[in-house]
Amino acid sequence: MKSAVETLNPTRVRLTVEVPFEELKDSLDAAYSKINQQVTVKGFRKGKIPARVIDQRFGRGAVLEEAVNDALPKFYTEAVNEAELSPLGQPDVDITELKDGETLNFTAEVDVRPALEIPDYSGIEVEVDAVEVTDEDVEKSVEQLRERFASTSPVERAAEDGDVVTIDLEAKVDGEVLEDGIANGVSYTIGSGELLDGIDDAVKGLSAGEEGTFTSELKGGSAAGKEAEVTVKVTQVAKRELPELDDEFAQLASEFDTLDELKADSRKRLANMKEFDQATQAQERVLEKLLELVEVPVPEKLLEDEVNTRKHNLEHHQLGQMGLTLDKYLEIQGKSAEEFETETREAAVKGIKTQFVLDELVKKEQLNVNQEELTEHLMRRAASSGMSPDQFAQAVVEGGQVPLLVGEVARGKALAVVVEAATVKDTNGEIVDLGDEDEETEAAEAEATEETTEG
Repeated sequence: MKSAVETLNPTRVRLTVEVPFEELKDSLDAAYSKINQQVTVKGFRKGKIPARVIDQRFGRGAVLEEAVNDALPKFYTEAVNEAELSPLGQPDVDITELKDGETLNFTAEVDVRPALEIPDYSGIEVEVDAVEVTDEDVEKSVEQLRERFASTSPVERAAEDGDVVTIDLEAKVDGEVLEDGIANGVSYTIGSGELLDGIDDAVKGLSAGEEGTFTSELKGGSAAGKEAEVTVKVTQVAKRELPELDDEFAQLASEFDTLDELKADSRKRLANMKEFDQATQAQERVLEKLLELVEVPVPEKLLEDEVNTRKHNLEHHQLGQMGLTLDKYLEIQGKSAEEFETETREAAVKGIKTQFVLDELVKKEQLNVNQEELTEHLMRRAASSGMSPDQFAQAVVEGGQVPLLVGEVARGKALAVVVEAATVKDTNGEIVDLGDEDEETEAAEAEATEETTEG
């Protein structure tokens, strides 16, 4: 077999392959064997029909077609390996010449990873938010904890903001009660915004046993997105009572004996969270600077596939679970279809460029992924997916996704290398030490994974 490569553009090549006919022998034998098992000829046992009889009865052309279909993937792969190409997607194959007993010639056009030059990235400088935990931050954190330990007690009065009401709901569309439009005994905190728009005004001022009506657009169910007339009946009004902020509360809500110890722990936790956010911000901004340094051509077919994948995942997974259509989602976001299309395409371009650049860095820096790193990444991905580690691992193996996970870890390590070489300052002008190496790599993995995968 002989092959040659022609570069059509930075991301697409054409392979021209010439195969001597004798190299088709194995595929021809396989073709005769396959046809033998599929047909019957009077006077011959199944599977024992001579080749010349098959040629006479069914035509040599049918055998050649079967043999070529069997042989093409093998010869294409050999040509790709010989040229040391990194193909993206399936090739467009064209058989240019097939002479029985002489030769098989074909061409294959395919998108390939572009050759990239990674420049010196040690001069990258970025600014991130300073880690500052204010007294107000601590008070807010403790107040949220206090809210979790609130108690309720029924009251004989009209409902007010902050009260917890027990309600029955009935929704009608075009005068008809929906099959899934009735809900009884629903507990709702007035002002929480957790139910339908307009419900707060409808229930405020009602006492137990009283009812009111309001109009609202349904967020889910069989009539999601439609205007409904909703009747709400209050069956109980309860006042929320917050515990006193004292040492007794600290003992109730935590492992600490005093309120001061609880607040000190809250301050420490908030600082840790802000440090992680700061590390993530550093990854984002360093990655943006890195991408600015590298010229990355993007294959159009790959880009279109990525855009379509992102749209599909949004519409059929994320929005589908929320009971929203794409049009309704865009309305809520205040975006036009054109703006959505532009943003999706820009995100897809960034994702592809990120993967190409970080993969090139993995090769340049000779980074490897060990079993421990892969396991830790798998545990984090399982947690974010809502699956147990065993379930997630099984799904990954069965779906043949292990190489993808390895790639995610490797790209995270590559980004961490660049961040380590960069100068990171906070808004106070102080050099930022991103701290624990494992946390830094974890943040980098999360950033690299988010940019190169969607949904």
